[in-house]
Amino acid sequence: MKTIPTIRLRAQSPQLGVASPLTLSPPPSTPDRPKSASAPPKLRILVAPSGFKESLGPDEVADCIEAGIRRVLPDPSVAEIRKLPLHDGGEGFCRALVVAMQNASAVTGPKLNDTDGIREILVTGPVGKPVLSHYGIVTLDTKPLAALASGLVQTQKIGILDMAAAAGLSLVPATCRDPTLTTTYGVGELIAAALDEGCDRIIVGCGDSGTSDGGAGMLQALGARLLDFQGRELPRAAGGASLLGLEEIDMSRLHPCLRDSATKTHIEAVCNIKNILSGPRGVACVYGPQKGASPTQVELLSRALDKLASVAERLSPIEHHNIGTRPGSGASGGLGTAMLLLGGRLRPREEAIDEYFGVSQLFSPPAASEVLGPLKAQQKDWDLVVTAEGCLDAQSAQGKLTVEIARRARKHGAAVVALAGTIGPGAEGVYDDGIAAFTSILDGPRSLRDAIDSTAVLLTDAAERAIRMIQMGMGLRGGAGGTRQAGAEESRLEDVKRLAGPVEMRLARSWTS
Repeated sequence: MKTIPTIRLRAQSPQLGVASPLTLSPPPSTPDRPKSASAPPKLRILVAPSGFKESLGPDEVADCIEAGIRRVLPDPSVAEIRKLPLHDGGEGFCRALVVAMQNASAVTGPKLNDTDGIREILVTGPVGKPVLSHYGIVTLDTKPLAALASGLVQTQKIGILDMAAAAGLSLVPATCRDPTLTTTYGVGELIAAALDEGCDRIIVGCGDSGTSDGGAGMLQALGARLLDFQGRELPRAAGGASLLGLEEIDMSRLHPCLRDSATKTHIEAVCNIKNILSGPRGVACVYGPQKGASPTQVELLSRALDKLASVAERLSPIEHHNIGTRPGSGASGGLGTAMLLLGGRLRPREEAIDEYFGVSQLFSPPAASEVLGPLKAQQKDWDLVVTAEGCLDAQSAQGKLTVEIARRARKHGAAVVALAGTIGPGAEGVYDDGIAAFTSILDGPRSLRDAIDSTAVLLTDAAERAIRMIQMGMGLRGGAGGTRQAGAEESRLEDVKRLAGPVEMRLARSWTS
């Protein structure tokens, strides 16, 4: 099984929490479906999970959940399931976005160049050793459909990469997890390769990082010089700790495509903009321990990243004022700060994913005149949304896509159930964001390694249990060996919709942390 970042698991009592009945305002109204005496409406389920760090990517998680649901509702005529894996900028983002853009171009634009697609390349990995990484190239038209008929088509060459492919935690061996030393140098090498191909725009997914160097390695790979008080260059790819000696950043030797403002390539970083670089809520304090930092190393990294922020402000006092507390400056171990120094745009990942993968189209009807392509979904009146992520806790509401999906689903009267690898302190806060029920996928005490290796089985089983629980509590039918009665169909679907309103049953915690 491939590895991605850490899930922290701690077994507790296997009791299932059931919340007391609530008195809430009526759920949002949803459009009535056409009624048919011969063919009752299907139960419509949207599966929209994130990935599980160090185990499964979003696509694999979605497949497992679908498999679990189909154990209970095997008949497609009874239950329609649509999968929408949530690629939030972490591992798999590049490949997913390349495919999405290629599919969109096949319908709404000219044919792609034969050279478009995924490039594999050796770069410097997070611990300084070569790793096989990749980036994507897509050429799209930038004119509306009307321009295609006249032949006035202008193309844009887009480079796509996820920083995790060069500096992700999954590339850091368990015995080498020291975020004071890991580097983003390989991320800069990926960007340089895309620039050398003549890209007009570069999209960088920021997530699942194994680094905390403030993007210093990336800047060095792109030609920036990081200097100490004697004007000597800091060691290349030396990690975040080396920033304690930083006194000056020389950007005069940057890659040519990043120097000339008239022809400068636009860089866009898709990230969690709620992460900041400096201070007690800075990236070292919040995420350092997850990357293997000891309390002493967290303190060292905090001072080093504070130094980076201070020097960056001196580089451009007006443009980079308070850069250390700028929204998104702490994304991917401070890579967001380096992106700002390059003149890049930090884009909220929920906004970007909405545009790239058409998330909002899943919850709203398209205009009558709208031309639908692969990124545009038909109107959906979902009865149930099943989402998932590696850890559900107080941080989930701070930019996690699972909660963003829940917020949108609630507005359209769809119930949301979340499956999590672990459930941490403050997880109950997601109830206020539209998640009606959540549960851990764990079925008993397991070691961390065993839990990670068994994620696929645990997810599939947990999805089955959740659907059976909903069947029992809300009167759904149509499982294996069951049949649906047309006369009761409408009332049963209304029962499901009411999950999004006054919820009286919550699948709170089975095995939690």
